[in-house]
Amino acid sequence: MQAIDYRHGEQPLHEYLRHHARIRPEKAAYLWYGKEISYGELDRLSDRFAVKLAALGVKKGDRVLVFLNNCPQYAIAHFGIQKLGAIISPCSPLFKKHELEYQAADLGAEVIVAADQLYPVIEQVLPSTRLKHVFLTHYGDMLPPEPAISVPPEMSTPKLAVAGTMDFLESLEQPGEAVPQPALQMEDVALMTYTSGTTGMPKGAMLTYRNALFKTACTAFASGAEHDHVMLAVAPLYHIAGMLMGLNVTVYSGATTVLLHRFDPLAVLQAIDRYKVVNWYSIAPMNVAVMQAPQAGDYDLRSLRINPCTSFGITLTEELAERWRAFAGGCQTYEAAYGLSETHTCDTYTPPDAIRWGTQGRLLPGVECRIVDPQTGNDLPVGTLGEIAMRSPGNFKGYWNKPEATAATLRDGWVFTGDMGKLDADGNLTFTGRLKEMIKVSGYSVFPEEVETILIKHPAVKQAAVIGIPDPAKGEVVKAFVVLHPGAPASTPEDIIAWSREQMASYKAPREVIFRSELPATGTGKMLRRLLKEG
Repeated sequence: MQAIDYRHGEQPLHEYLRHHARIRPEKAAYLWYGKEISYGELDRLSDRFAVKLAALGVKKGDRVLVFLNNCPQYAIAHFGIQKLGAIISPCSPLFKKHELEYQAADLGAEVIVAADQLYPVIEQVLPSTRLKHVFLTHYGDMLPPEPAISVPPEMSTPKLAVAGTMDFLESLEQPGEAVPQPALQMEDVALMTYTSGTTGMPKGAMLTYRNALFKTACTAFASGAEHDHVMLAVAPLYHIAGMLMGLNVTVYSGATTVLLHRFDPLAVLQAIDRYKVVNWYSIAPMNVAVMQAPQAGDYDLRSLRINPCTSFGITLTEELAERWRAFAGGCQTYEAAYGLSETHTCDTYTPPDAIRWGTQGRLLPGVECRIVDPQTGNDLPVGTLGEIAMRSPGNFKGYWNKPEATAATLRDGWVFTGDMGKLDADGNLTFTGRLKEMIKVSGYSVFPEEVETILIKHPAVKQAAVIGIPDPAKGEVVKAFVVLHPGAPASTPEDIIAWSREQMASYKAPREVIFRSELPATGTGKMLRRLLKEG
């Protein structure tokens, strides 16, 4: 199968940014509520951040955390880190103490770029991690004086100044020394995004410059992104899919992207109407919310021609797609892709003229897929349900400092996904569920061991086990089974739930807690979560 051709050769994506900065320096790379950030400016500012990091002693291979929601500062940090040859590791802005502490400690990171409003979480983890350089930024720092579209109210909060930290944008004001020019190879690790793998606590999936370039080229091919397009980026940049569309495809294609801090139906309507957006990667509940927004019919969406969509929480059905087509002036929406962090996502795509509803589409050029018996590893016939295994230039190098987990997932160049599915005779892949025990809450990955590790920090909890249970709005939610310490202060399920919401991201917190006298386990003590699901 022919692989994707790269538009400007095989080089790291930040070199694509430099290419567009040379030939179109004044063109807008991003539109941020009416403010233009040009390719030339994005290139200069990310260069300056690379210089600043180098001055702090950061070098090739060092890990840098980015603890931000969507904003232009995210793009500046992302490409600045990679220009230096350092490794960016995104953290969800929903993280609480234990989650940030785990990732920072696991990576041994010394530098973090964060939103000022998230500093209280950082402050809690400083004593137990190697973090010593903290850059803070405010989401409103780069807003124009008169925003062109609706701005979320949280972006108008007062800016927080913290002694001992550095203001991110102020640190870029002085050009400083020459931009570092490290010797980079396409197989160097550029990104570590945390994922479950097949089991256990979150693991840092090591993704290379080549992985990112290949999957970005695949995504640009699948979505038809071109340099004269205006795209809309709403999905979180810290998530692999949002990063791919909002950061990578933007600089790869040379397009202009309207960047939103978070999803807001009114802002989406305003953005598409005002900027004549052509291409929007959405999540199915977003399309529904936009159609239901007050005065939605007052906005002109006829510029929108490309709308790949992911089913999270709500399934993208043919009926829903037809409703969207009628609402959006003829724009077809369709299932975006199947993929996972270990493959830099986007292993499949749906050609708009060959939609097969109920599937995740066909394999992208250069991507191979096998359906195997999860017990024997033997290939299964077409149409037979089994474990999905993927191979492509997008496959990761392994998990950070976890050779055993790497060996279990990455075998002879194939990523054994732990997902169940089947291929039809036309090569369309249907994902049917997870062999592994990861829980998907509104599209977010929740790892049972991580939630359990936090739950047992509660003074009344002796043991905990969590599973996912179906939820009509979120796909799944977390259910916890808890054994209390004998003689512990009286606690109710509601007490445990309320405490959990203070200790972890809201989507990870249990929605239901059941008290048990004991939990099912093997003779060696391994938790048998499947028995909790069955009973």
